[in-house]
Amino acid sequence: MIASKIWNILLDLGILLSVEQNNVFEDSRSLYQFTFEECEAQSCDFRNQVNWTNAVHLLLQLVPYVLMPAALVEQEEDEDEDESSDTSSADRATVPTFDVPYFRYIDEEGTEEEGEEEGWCSSRSLSSIEEEDSSDSSVSHRYAAVPATPEKVLEHLLGHLRLDEEQKKNLLDDFLLTYPVFMSTSDLCQALLGQYPSHHMVKEEGRDTLLRKRKVLHLLSQWSSLCADLPRDDEHAKLFLKTLYRYVLDDLYEFPSLEKDLKELQKLLRMQRRHLKDNWHPVRGAQRDRKEVLCRVYMTIDSYVSVRTHGEVSVQELLSTVAERLDCAEDDMVLMAVTYPGEKVLLQSDQCVFSSSLSAAERLHVCRRDLTEIMSPFTDNGQQRSVKMLSMNTWDVAVSLTNCDWSLFSNVHEQELVYFTLSRDTSTGHMVALEQLLQRCNETQQWVMTEVLLCPTLCKRVQLFKKFIKIAAHCKAQRNLNSFFAIIMGLNSPAVSRLTQTWEKVPGKFRKLFSELESLTDPSLNHKAYRDAFRKMKSPKIPFLPLLLKDITFIHEGNKTFLDNLVNFDKLHMIADTVRIIRQCRTDRMGKLRTYINYLHVIDNQQTLFELSHRLEPRT
Repeated sequence: MIASKIWNILLDLGILLSVEQNNVFEDSRSLYQFTFEECEAQSCDFRNQVNWTNAVHLLLQLVPYVLMPAALVEQEEDEDEDESSDTSSADRATVPTFDVPYFRYIDEEGTEEEGEEEGWCSSRSLSSIEEEDSSDSSVSHRYAAVPATPEKVLEHLLGHLRLDEEQKKNLLDDFLLTYPVFMSTSDLCQALLGQYPSHHMVKEEGRDTLLRKRKVLHLLSQWSSLCADLPRDDEHAKLFLKTLYRYVLDDLYEFPSLEKDLKELQKLLRMQRRHLKDNWHPVRGAQRDRKEVLCRVYMTIDSYVSVRTHGEVSVQELLSTVAERLDCAEDDMVLMAVTYPGEKVLLQSDQCVFSSSLSAAERLHVCRRDLTEIMSPFTDNGQQRSVKMLSMNTWDVAVSLTNCDWSLFSNVHEQELVYFTLSRDTSTGHMVALEQLLQRCNETQQWVMTEVLLCPTLCKRVQLFKKFIKIAAHCKAQRNLNSFFAIIMGLNSPAVSRLTQTWEKVPGKFRKLFSELESLTDPSLNHKAYRDAFRKMKSPKIPFLPLLLKDITFIHEGNKTFLDNLVNFDKLHMIADTVRIIRQCRTDRMGKLRTYINYLHVIDNQQTLFELSHRLEPRT
């Protein structure tokens, strides 16, 4: 029987070919031949005796995972039992099938896991077949090659989870970060439910059943901690949590040890309900932390003011902020939504700016109350605004830029980079924080260009150049490479770099400093200068996000997700490693120092202090 299984493995892998094109090995009933094309090559690994023995040993390891067709299983049972006892398994319309290894994980050292956990995994499934029209109404049994499905990948992942020891979490972390590459959230939820043994499934041994249940709940716990907001915003995830909660609640009497997992699941459900309440009751939700947004308020067709505010801001609040920014009277301003065809809708002062009535195709415009002329303060007060910029301290400006970028960067979820690369679910809020940070980088670059090009005086433009060069240097010193790149690219833009008369007036030490800073943005050798400098910087630091997204895109576009019915997990591992860079950037190495400073250990008794002093240096 073992020999038959080995021949069937070779037949399924295409090493052995059936002359009659049968899908099942039938000893002495059909003719077969080997495919010699690969084995005749000089690079074949099995040309010597040692490697051939290893290959046979590998086939013997795969034998226990192979389920034979029902006809061959019957034949083996008949040899052990009485010949008069018949079974009806040959009359069934479903037969077990097996799949070639579909999941291979390569760790950081590039070596495959050894032994039973070396990445090989066989899955058993039932596939229905049609009965062929024949005189004896026989059933055609065959193997079916099933491609790598989310259920099988998850089955392998759960099989490698260890709950009783501190294990390396790279495999689980890679999967949770990159599962959107080959499966949706609904697929993951459905696969998790399928892996959770319920009362409707065939009963297994109690210990194995409990272990499988705990592994599913452990994976859910890790998923919720890694993706705190994403599962709550998905309808399939909401239904999945409720269904799984009912399953665990039903199992609590039989498995009391699931009580801790049940409490964790209850926390997730409470967070989901609180999330729904915040969405339906904006007044009550305003008392909690509100999501920040970057709002563009246009004054002309091509110029706007970027306002950082919250998602529930009213028209009056926004007008007050814009009026303060533009040094204009708030009473003389109104806010309206303008569509691309040119239709204008006046917004009331008590109206919420980001309401359902404001579509994504509309833009916010501020204008005078008589609606006769759209304000253009940049043209009217350009010289005054430049003077205001020149009066600001460069270090303070760099600190403000870094604080703003850090608040946006700290809200970026790691999985947003994967969704951005896939360009999937752009309307479901999966990439809000990332889009805000990219928008901020773009606006910083345009802000530098705007400030310079709206300054009419040559000497003041020279002062602005010096200011921005110093601000860029301060941003680099503060490890804010996002604003650093934006400022350098703004000064290097064609409209600014062509101002040769202005650049000639810039002092030599500032031009030398600018050349040194500019060298970090050199794209040669795949941005080697930037990568080397970034690697030497200590955390916390803010990377240049567009380059990080480009790296992920190159990995995704340059490597196939599926290779010969195998999930290319090496590709997913590379994507996850790149995504984890932002986790390393947000590592707060100053945490211990901050804790030490916040909780000072003091002695306020002067007598005790004198005793300590005399103990250190007694009186002579």
